[in-house]
This record gives sequence, structure tokens and C-alpha cells, in this order.
Amino acid sequence: MTPLPDPARVLRRSRWALMGGNFAIGCGVMVVAGSLNDLVRSLQVTVAVGGQLITAAAAMMALGAPLLAALVGRADRRLLLTVALLWYGGGHLLSALMPDFTSLLPVRALSVLGAAVFTPQAAAAINLLAPPAERGRGITFIFLGWSLSSVLGMPLHSYIGEAFGWRWAFGLVAMLSLAAAAGVWRTLPAGLHSEPLSWSAWRTALTHPLLIGVVAVTALSAAGQFTLFSYFAPYYRQVLQADALSVSLLFMWFGAFGLLGNVVLSRVVDRYGAALCATWMIAAMALSLLLWPLATSLAAMAVVLVPWALGCFSGNSAQQARLGAAAPSLAPALMALNTSAMYLGQAVGAGTGGALLAHSGFGWLHWAGLGWLALAIGLSVWLLRQMAGAQRAIP
Repeated sequence: MTPLPDPARVLRRSRWALMGGNFAIGCGVMVVAGSLNDLVRSLQVTVAVGGQLITAAAAMMALGAPLLAALVGRADRRLLLTVALLWYGGGHLLSALMPDFTSLLPVRALSVLGAAVFTPQAAAAINLLAPPAERGRGITFIFLGWSLSSVLGMPLHSYIGEAFGWRWAFGLVAMLSLAAAAGVWRTLPAGLHSEPLSWSAWRTALTHPLLIGVVAVTALSAAGQFTLFSYFAPYYRQVLQADALSVSLLFMWFGAFGLLGNVVLSRVVDRYGAALCATWMIAAMALSLLLWPLATSLAAMAVVLVPWALGCFSGNSAQQARLGAAAPSLAPALMALNTSAMYLGQAVGAGTGGALLAHSGFGWLHWAGLGWLALAIGLSVWLLRQMAGAQRAIP
């Protein structure tokens, strides 16, 4: 007689597999920013134009996340997440073969539909597997993959782009995605389904003012970050005169503290509450942008980046956990909407930064980013007060 699987072991293995998937997804999302210097040289476009690869991909993910979540609600999560990673990996492999910017743009935009599916559905899968008391920690744990992608992926993208060319950086994302797909397929239990949300539930998620307010915090936070984050590599090169190794080390430094922030968050989020943690993480990022004019050397930049890195990935993890705790019955829809908001913010931020860069250089990027983050902090604090008294009214 075959013994029944141990639920704790299944959960533990699934968390690691989904974290690996998010690592591959994060590497792909950030590959353009990391290899932007070589990409614009190779394809003979300006930095502002090259940055629109980030804008287009983010806009596609923002539109795709909720639409695809509604379409795939009945799918087995193991099959769905595996196929999403295979699509993602194949798209990046094809992107690496594109001869010019005009052909690269649509292929890159279509490839990231895999990310639009994977990130929210991975969080929803953990919500199904984990007991209620461990869901916040489970969600923040799988988002460690994004932090790891910044520790390892961003420096590798930067170094590979400078040493071998941006196409090899895209090829790395393809290989990571295929490996992650194999891990998810072998690890997640088959037959993992959530009850498909009715249109009434989607309507509730889309129209509840407090829940949509939390989603808006994510969009504002992402816009604030990506106004400047999208152009880190050329900023380091052109403003700080950093060489290829220094650029890679700065990305690694940022990623290391990003990982630390997510590790710490995963240990304290269930104790202090995801909403309070998210607010503090956004405030940490705002502090870095406020101090940005002081970063006139590589050493000073390393110091200024620390608060931003601590809040960067942990802030989004806390936002996912915040929504999951606020309305567990609407978690699949809310995770998709939150992912959509994150990518919408990236598109707005990268577009804003590109427009400012084209007209006035790097000087105004951090101030524009700080403005978005200030709005995010104000809204998050207001929601903290409102939701404390209205929790029972949330489905």
C-alpha cells in the first residue's frame, strides 16, 4: 500500500520549487535593466528607447495577469505553472535571436505573459497548500526568489552583457526557466485546483475600495522604483563612471540586501502584520531616493542603496500577504490584480523615467520616483487606519 504523502513535506518542497520559479521569473523581468548598456550599443538605440522594452513588457504583464487569471481559474496548478515557465523560457530564447530592436520588442512583450501567469498563481497555490497560520510566511518565502534574482541574476546579466553580449544574458534566463519548469512539475502535487471565482467575486475584488486601495499602493510603489531602477546600469556608467565590474558589484550589493530584507520579512510578517511591514518597506525605499543626491561616488552609492534594497522585494511580498490576509476567499483574483499593479507601476515608472531622461538627463529621476513613493506611503497609512475598523466588512 502506497503511503499517503506527508502534507508538511509536500508544502516544504513546493515552496522551494515555487521560489525557484520566481527566481527565473525575476531574472527575466530584470534582464533588460541589467544588460541595457550592451543592448543599446548592439541594437543602436538610445538608452531612453531601450528602456521601453521594460515599459512594453510591464504593460503586457499588467494587462495579462488579471485576464489570464480569469481564463485559467480551473486549470491544475502544477500543469499551469509548468507551462507558464516553458513559455517564458522559450520566449527569452527566441528574443536572444532577434536581429533588431523592432523585432525584439513584440517577442519580448509576448514572452512575459508567462510571468503574468506564474507570479500570482504561485502565490495562490501556496494559499491552497499552507494552513492559514503559515500563509503569510509561505508567500513571502516564495518571493525570496525575486530577491535571489537580484543578488545573482542582475550582476550576472550585467557582467554577461558587458563581457559576452545581451543575447547571452537572455539565453541564461531561458535555461533557468526550463530548469524551474522541471522542478515545479516534479514537486507540486497533481490535482491542485482552487474553486473558480465567479464574476461576482471578481466584481467584488475590482470594486471594493479598500482592497483596490491596497492594489494601488503596489502600483505607486513600483512606479516610484522603476522611474530610476530601470536606468541603474547606464546611470552607474555615465554618472559615476563605473566600469563593468563595479556595475556588477553594485547590482550584487543591492541584491544581497534585497534578499536580507525578504528573509527578515518572512520571519516577522505574521507577528507584526503584513500591512504595517509593507508601509515600513516603502518608507525605506523613499529614504534612499531622498538621499540620492549624496551618492556622488561608488562608496556613497553603496550606502544610499541599502534602505531601498531592504524594502524593494520585501515590500511587494508584504503587499501580497496583505491582500491574502484581507480577503482569503478572493486571493486568486487579488494576487492577479496585485501582480498587474506591480507591472503597471513598472511600465509607468520606466516610461516616466525614459521621458525625463530624454528631455533633461538623469537629474530629475529620483525626485519623480520619490513623488510616487510619497503617494504610496500616504495611501498605505490611510488604509491601515481604515482597514483596522472595517476588517469584518471585507469578504
